[in-house]
This record gives sequence, structure tokens and C-alpha cells, in this order.
Amino acid sequence: MFEIRRSNDRGHANHGWLDSYHSFSFADYYDPEHMHFGALRVINEDRVAGGQGFGAHGHRDMEIVSYVLDGALAHRDSMGNGSTIRPGDVQRMSAGTGVRHSEFNGSPTDTAHFLQIWIIPDAPGGAPGYEEKRFADDEKRGRLRLIASPEATDGSVTIGADARIFAGLFNGDERADFDVPAGRRVYVHVARGAVTVNGEALGAGDAAKLEDVSKVTLEKGDNAEVLLFDLA
Repeated sequence: MFEIRRSNDRGHANHGWLDSYHSFSFADYYDPEHMHFGALRVINEDRVAGGQGFGAHGHRDMEIVSYVLDGALAHRDSMGNGSTIRPGDVQRMSAGTGVRHSEFNGSPTDTAHFLQIWIIPDAPGGAPGYEEKRFADDEKRGRLRLIASPEATDGSVTIGADARIFAGLFNGDERADFDVPAGRRVYVHVARGAVTVNGEALGAGDAAKLEDVSKVTLEKGDNAEVLLFDLA
């Protein structure tokens, strides 16, 4: 299977202070054809106006990864963590048995642009946890850099799910091949720019679902930033 979903086909909600696109069913957007892909449950592309954000709210039994594209995102949670993340930072919050947190734009004036990703954990009821790490552009330039995994491989953040997230930057002749492990599926999300995935051109906000393939090739990038998910 090689299925492309274009950016404009996603769910969309504009609340003024928040402009959000939903790759999967979320909140008031319900789409039975796009509930999840393996353990990948949510990719929300959010733009939050300066000084605005999400007040304290609760989560449980979900691995939540935040990936900032532009601006700054200020996080506070009931575990006592407080931090502001920026482009290059990857934040992981394991909701487990329950946690409350808030997320606000770290700037009073500039828009914050980020991806919020939810991954279904392997088992419910785990202990809540928090982690963040920085991955410089040169680690992702022309290659797929592992940023999240269940084993914390290569310095990635740890998630409690059989899933791995890679990030890459591609421009011009830069190319990466991902060898898909047997029995796995792959989801590619183009965060910005444009790139060719197995010969098909994708632009910002586009995604590809791939199953029963042995290799995924990313090439012919035009200032592309890409996330690749390796899923059971």
C-alpha cells in the first residue's frame, strides 16, 4: 500500500488564537477513515498566536511528542516540569496514569508553529514521565535522525510504544533510504517544504502511508523537513 493524503484533506479548525490541522480524527473533527495508523493516533499541526495557548488540562495513557517548527512553546505540568522548547527540541510526555499540563506560546507577539504527536502506548497505566532533547540541524541534514524510540537508541527520547520517529532535512541532491523492517509500516509527514517519497511528490502538510514495502526513499527536497514513523 502507498496512500497519499494531501494537506487540504486534513481536518481543520480555526479558533482565532489557534489554527490547527488534524491528520487524524480529533476533537470536533471525526473521520472514520483516518482514526489512527498503527499506534500513531494524532498529528496536529498547530499555529498559536502570541501570548495564547492551552490552559491546564489532563491526559492519560498516551505518549505525547511535541516538535517545534517556528517560535517557542512553554510547557508546565503537574509533575513539576517547566520548560520552553524551540526548533530543534523534541519533548516527550508520557501521560500514563494521568497528568495535567499547559502549553503556551513562549512569545507575546510571534506565532508558535509546532506539531503535536500522540502515540498509543504498548500498555496502559504506566508512570507519567517527561523528557526533552535537542537535535541540531546538522544531525538531520540529508539523513533521517532517530529522535524517539522505545530503547532511547542513539540518544533519542524514550517512548513507551513500539514506534520510532525519525526527522530529516532535505534539499537539492540530498537523499535518504529507509529500509523497512519486515512486517512494519511507515508513515511520512512533510512538515514543511517539498520532497519526493518513493517517486511521488509531496508538499507541506502532505503525508504518505506505506505498507508491504521494503524501502522508503526521500529525495529531490525543496527545503523539506520530514518526519518518518516506523510502526508495528
